[in-house]
Amino acid sequence: MVQGTLEVLLVGAKGLENTDFLCNMDPYAILVCRTQEQKSSVASGKGSDPEWNESFVFTISDNATELCIKLMDSDAGSGDDFVGEAEIPLEPVFAEGSLPPTVYNVVKDQEYRGEIKVGLTFTPQENRQQGFAEENFGGWRASN
Repeated sequence: MVQGTLEVLLVGAKGLENTDFLCNMDPYAILVCRTQEQKSSVASGKGSDPEWNESFVFTISDNATELCIKLMDSDAGSGDDFVGEAEIPLEPVFAEGSLPPTVYNVVKDQEYRGEIKVGLTFTPQENRQQGFAEENFGGWRASN
């Protein structure tokens, strides 16, 4: 069971499909890891190639296998538009400890819609039960 802290560096995106027809879109990202959700700032007027350079921290516990980043276009007065999403597997960062900023595909309706650049760092939590001998834990093995 993997437990610890995942730091996500949201660098930027490139080649996103512009959902605003008359002007540059105002993209932002929603980062989701299991039940935790965080939102980036809005890159106002940055269009298809926004840069954020923002960090987010998630607490990792049971069965966290991926980080989902949904890219949205902030629209004043109407609902925000879904631009696309990237699903990033967490197994490599659990094994390596950190991954430098890496490019991931942004997909919408199973089609390529651009790319996003994300760096990941995982810090494992120390196991609080470390140091206890198994036979002494609760004494349940001692009684036959």
